[in-house]
Amino acid sequence: MRSGFFKQDFSELVALTDSRLVKTWLAILVAALVVLPWVANAYLLSHMTVILFTLVAVLGLNVLTGFTGLISLGHVAFLMLGAYGYAIAVSRFGWHPLLAFGMAGVVPAVAGLVVGVPSLRLKGLYLAITTLAFSFIVSAVILAGGKFTGAARGIQVPRPTLFGISLADDKSLYGLCLAIAVLTVLVVLNIRRTRLGRAFVAIRDNDIAARAMGINLWRYKLVAFVISAFITGIGGALMAIYINFVTVEGFPFLLSIEALAIIVVGGVGSVLGAVLGTVFIVTLPEVVAALFGLLGGRYAEVLTTSAHEVKSMLYGIAIIAFLRFDSRGLLGMWHDLRHRWIHWPLRY
Repeated sequence: MRSGFFKQDFSELVALTDSRLVKTWLAILVAALVVLPWVANAYLLSHMTVILFTLVAVLGLNVLTGFTGLISLGHVAFLMLGAYGYAIAVSRFGWHPLLAFGMAGVVPAVAGLVVGVPSLRLKGLYLAITTLAFSFIVSAVILAGGKFTGAARGIQVPRPTLFGISLADDKSLYGLCLAIAVLTVLVVLNIRRTRLGRAFVAIRDNDIAARAMGINLWRYKLVAFVISAFITGIGGALMAIYINFVTVEGFPFLLSIEALAIIVVGGVGSVLGAVLGTVFIVTLPEVVAALFGLLGGRYAEVLTTSAHEVKSMLYGIAIIAFLRFDSRGLLGMWHDLRHRWIHWPLRY
C-alpha cells in the first residue's frame, strides 16, 4: 500500500517509474508477450501482430498530437509513405531489409519536414485540413508514379530475412513487431522526459507562454513533425510486410480516424494510453463481429457487406462516448481504479 508520491529531486521526477510492483508487472507482461507465439492460435497471433504495428504508428501520432497538441488528419499519408518507401527500396532497388527500414522512416520524415514548414503558423482546424489535403496529395502522387510506385496496381512486398531468420513464419514476424514496438515505446517515453519532450508539452499547453519562456515554436513544431513521421513510417513498413502487398486502396482515410480514436480513447498525450487505446480500438471490431456472428441472419450479413461502414460507426461512437463521459480516456479510468484500490476504504 502506498500513501503518496514524494519526489526529492528532479531525477526522481522524470524517472519512468519508482515502483518495484510496476517493474514486476512489466516484466511479467513482456515475458507473456514473448511466450505468446507458442501458445496462441493463428488468429490470436495475427491479431496481436496487428496491434503491435498499429501501436508503433499510433505512437508516432502521439508525439505530434498528444505531446505537442498539433492535430493531424493526414497521419495515413506518413503511414503510406513508410510502406511504399520500404516496398520500393526492397522490390525496386534490391536493398537490404535493414536499409529499407531506414528508408521507410526517412521518406516520411522528409515529407513531414515539407508539410510542416507551411503548416507552422496554422493551428486547430486549419492545420487539420492542411494535413488532410497532404494525404490526398500523397495518394495522387503515388497513383501517378507509373511503374516506379506501381500506380493503382501496387507493389508486392516479400517477407524478408533478418539476421538469418526468415519472417515468412508468422511467429518470426510477430517477434519483429514486438521488438520494434517495445523499442518505440521506450524511445517515446524517453523523448517525453527530455528537454525536447518538455518543450513539446509546453507548446501543447500554452504556446504563448512557451514562447515567453524562450522556446522556439518554429523549430520544435518542425521537429515534432519529423519525429512523428519517422516513427509512423516504421509502422507503415511493418504493415507492408504483414500484408505482403501495398496499394493506395490499402490506406484509406479511415486509418487516420482510427489513429485519432485510439489517442482519444486511450488518453491524449500518454504512452500507456496509446497502448490501452490500441488494444481497445483494434479489438472492438472483432468483438462486434463475434456478437453479430452469434446473432446471425441479417446482422452477420451486414457486417460482411458493410465492414468499412461498421468500423467507421464504431470509431465515431467510441470517440463521442469517451469525450462525453470521460475525456481522460481509459488511462483516466485506470487511474481512478488504482486510486480507489490504494486508498480503500477511504474516499479521498
